[in-house]
Amino acid sequence: MKTELRFTPAASAPSELLAVFAADTSASKDKDAKPEVTLLTSDQAVRKAANFVLGTGEFKAEANETLLLHAPEGLAATRLLIVGLGKGAKADPHAIRRAAGTAVRFAKPRGIRSLAIVVPEGNFDPAQSTRAIAEGAILADFDSDTYRTERKDRSVESLSIIVPASIDKAAAETGHREAVIIAESQNFARTLINEPGNRMTPTILGQRAAEMAAENGLKCEVYSTDRLRELKMGAFLSVAQGSDEPPALIVIQYEPESAKPDTPVMGLVGKGITFDTGGISIKPADNMEKMKYDMAGGAAMIGAMRAIAQLKPAVKVIAIVCAAENMPSGKAVKPGDITFAMSGKSIEVLNTDAEGRMVLADGLHYARELGATRLIDAATLTGAVAIALGQINAGVFANDEDAYQHFTNALAISGEKFWRLPVEDEYRDQIRSSIADIQNTGLTRYGGATNAAMFLKEFVGDTPWLHLDIAGLAWQDAEKPWLAKGPTGVALRSIVEWVRSYA
Repeated sequence: MKTELRFTPAASAPSELLAVFAADTSASKDKDAKPEVTLLTSDQAVRKAANFVLGTGEFKAEANETLLLHAPEGLAATRLLIVGLGKGAKADPHAIRRAAGTAVRFAKPRGIRSLAIVVPEGNFDPAQSTRAIAEGAILADFDSDTYRTERKDRSVESLSIIVPASIDKAAAETGHREAVIIAESQNFARTLINEPGNRMTPTILGQRAAEMAAENGLKCEVYSTDRLRELKMGAFLSVAQGSDEPPALIVIQYEPESAKPDTPVMGLVGKGITFDTGGISIKPADNMEKMKYDMAGGAAMIGAMRAIAQLKPAVKVIAIVCAAENMPSGKAVKPGDITFAMSGKSIEVLNTDAEGRMVLADGLHYARELGATRLIDAATLTGAVAIALGQINAGVFANDEDAYQHFTNALAISGEKFWRLPVEDEYRDQIRSSIADIQNTGLTRYGGATNAAMFLKEFVGDTPWLHLDIAGLAWQDAEKPWLAKGPTGVALRSIVEWVRSYA
């Protein structure tokens, strides 16, 4: 999708579809109260074109509600689409992002290839609003039907973002530039996640990461089995040993000259299990095909590095993705086996389907060895986090309040939803082994997401660390008004903003 800013009146913008936002500005808290629909533009021609239908009461400006008008009088556009933001008091950039995505998803199946969206006026930050529109639109244009032989490309070819004269031009341009970088990077991550296991092996993931790095001026090294043995990454190797596909240790580095010596070194660690059968502790057949998305955390880190390279924050970043297949075979690790992590800790493997924490254990330790002074990992780690939080929030765990506050600030910009869960010392007894230092699952089925986080905590020492368990949000089973079903690329925007907050 080609996007551009246009500093012209909305009424004179030629397009197949002009989208404008509306909100319910009623002050009443009564859910049955009649809404007061307000069009969020001062363009009088647009307001006049929408006046009659808004007066009928059929459109209530609920979040992502749409109303289409054909051949609107006085407008250069052939159609006018009104998209609701919900209650005006709650309308924020995240509501705008979804509404912009709703406009694009509305246009795609109708064969509309050029679209214009008006930046809302009122109590909105112009840079944030412009960025939200561009992000929402670009993300909404992604579809996951890559391999359908009769696939019809319904992409929106061009998007004009109409910036009213009352909005600061420089702020809008900044918001637009950042949005394109971040949203395209998120879609890049989504394309990686969407690939099936036979077309996204650890080796191929390493190749794709190296290609991205070369295109963006990043240093990238991809290692395999021999190097893992040299580094004594026994936890990582134990997961990979059951597959005929070799593992890949992907290391991407961003080293700007602008980084000051006392600036933290950011370590980004991603789980890259390109297909997860569960190993000897094999998963049920139902829905196993989705396990191609078990490398979503790794893809988020690769995509984040793409965005970071283009945004150029003044902070050094090291990304590590531990990629492997988790397969059952005569060579596979067995329940009850003992392995040694890179850190030297011994691990009793009780369940081979708890493999993500094994590869991350070595990845986190290696990030510290390479000099990372702040750590964040992302992984589709546990079904337990989805049971606890549903598909609304992902889980976040933290051992440091300052690092967590930086992340909270990042969420305010990214619009992603994470809920903090505990990693208190009392939980450590759940992963205490009777034969080794620790075991890779809890003693009981309770607190499964925290048990996994406690396992990872063993490998970060006193380094400030965040763990993002994105298992419930990395794949969307049903289409939403603003987003296609399939891979979401969740966590990428928050990780990028977390990194930038330290620059």
